Amino acid sequence: MSNDIVRVLVAKPGLDGHDRGAKIIARALRDAGMEVIYTGIRQTPEMIVEAALQEDVDVIGLSILSGAHMVLFPQILDGLHENDMDDVSVIAGGIIPEADRLELEKLGLKAVFGPGTSTSEIVSFVRNLVAEKN
Repeated sequence: MSNDIVRVLVAKPGLDGHDRGAKIIARALRDAGMEVIYTGIRQTPEMIVEAALQEDVDVIGLSILSGAHMVLFPQILDGLHENDMDDVSVIAGGIIPEADRLELEKLGLKAVFGPGTSTSEIVSFVRNLVAEKN
């Protein structure tokens, strides 16, 4: 990160077409002064990694409701690693069972937010996450 502006990529991996939550989070992050890149729905892991690389982001926020998180999220984490982007933090939100949350955090996700999490909690988490890296 070359300046004080936090850059966040918000992405919807897989075939899940429900993007209301992702848009709410993107707006909350933007309203908090962060630069937000929203990729839209139905993104492949490769598309998400490429966008993160091109946009030089600090954080990737993944939103998923489809149940494919245990397949798609590890592919994204692997893609980041393969592109020497281990400094990019990944967080997620959506419908993700507790057992899967723990496994995803073991794989490298920094946090998994469930339904009902306040936008202010997510904004604070992202700010603290980036501040810890700098």
